[in-house]
Amino acid sequence: MMETAEAGKLNAEILKKITAFVTETNASLACWKLPGAHASNLVISEGAIRLNETRIEEIGSGFVFAPFNPIAEKLFLPATHLFEINGEEIKELTSGDLLSNLPDSQQNIFYQGPGNASTSEKENFLQLVSDCKMFIESGEVEKVVASRSRRITLSGKQDPIALFQILSKTYPNAMVSLVSTPEAGTWLGATPEQLITIDKQNIFRTVALAGTRKVDPTVPIEKVSWTQKEIEEQALVERYIISAFKKIRLREYDEFGPKTFRAGNLLHLKSVFEVNLNEVRYPDLGSVMLNLLHPTSAVCGMPRERSLQYLLSNEGYDRTYYAGYLGPVNVKEETHLFVNIRCMRWLGNEAILFAGAGITSESEPEAEANECDWKMATIEKLLI
Repeated sequence: MMETAEAGKLNAEILKKITAFVTETNASLACWKLPGAHASNLVISEGAIRLNETRIEEIGSGFVFAPFNPIAEKLFLPATHLFEINGEEIKELTSGDLLSNLPDSQQNIFYQGPGNASTSEKENFLQLVSDCKMFIESGEVEKVVASRSRRITLSGKQDPIALFQILSKTYPNAMVSLVSTPEAGTWLGATPEQLITIDKQNIFRTVALAGTRKVDPTVPIEKVSWTQKEIEEQALVERYIISAFKKIRLREYDEFGPKTFRAGNLLHLKSVFEVNLNEVRYPDLGSVMLNLLHPTSAVCGMPRERSLQYLLSNEGYDRTYYAGYLGPVNVKEETHLFVNIRCMRWLGNEAILFAGAGITSESEPEAEANECDWKMATIEKLLI
């Protein structure tokens, strides 16, 4: 059997050739590793399809990359070529023999995307939090999720493939992703927040994930206590999911939690909702719930429409794909869509980091800014 170091080197060389092929043919790629999985998957698409709405049951097999703004176009990358990467082995699961016909390239080439990426500095965020509190006190909303972004300089040594591999090892319980398209540029992330999943057993799942604090290694996870603000913040997300079920008159669901959940250096409160689609006559539940849930109250606020309108008008920068959703659709008979948090946009010698915090009437601007820093550190610490 090939030694691990040699296997890693071989994989890196093949992946360099794959990325060169993608950019030379103006194609797109998405690479991902699901939480707890050992193997990664890679889709190469001849071209992204722009969608106004994600209809899971109709679009075939591929990868979806959607922005935060729900009315903006989504990108669907049909699986022209699908690969599984497992240790030393890279295996094509679709018909064809692309690996034998790749260009001889010695460098990873990735799209940087069109236009300049906007950012939001700390001073702007502090003012935004204060403004959000006034908006909440007016009685129009219960919660607004304010976000900020920050541009950092890279040393030049971190290419996206290497960063994807580092993220996969560092955050085994996250959905780790690398997406590169001419339309969106190149994005990497390690998100803990599942949006919707439909597995081989036809079980639909979604989660309520909210509340954030740093891991204290001296406190066992089962002994962690949460403040009333954090408990209420998570309960708002739960109620939002339940309200979506009520809108479609679905009562046959199970709820588990909330429980403390660890995601890298952070802890959250998490509840899981399940629906057995073999017992419920709702064949398009995935698409219906996706439309109802995105953007979730965990990244937008409650009520959703009023919070969304406020953020689009007042946040001061364009989130683009941050806090949107992404993931494989109808790949290996399963769909796994996650909220695109704990992510970065790669710009060659620079990167833009993103993070948000749930604002309530009890929020303190500096504390919320610190929470964003903790979340950005998920990616940033790997870039230094």
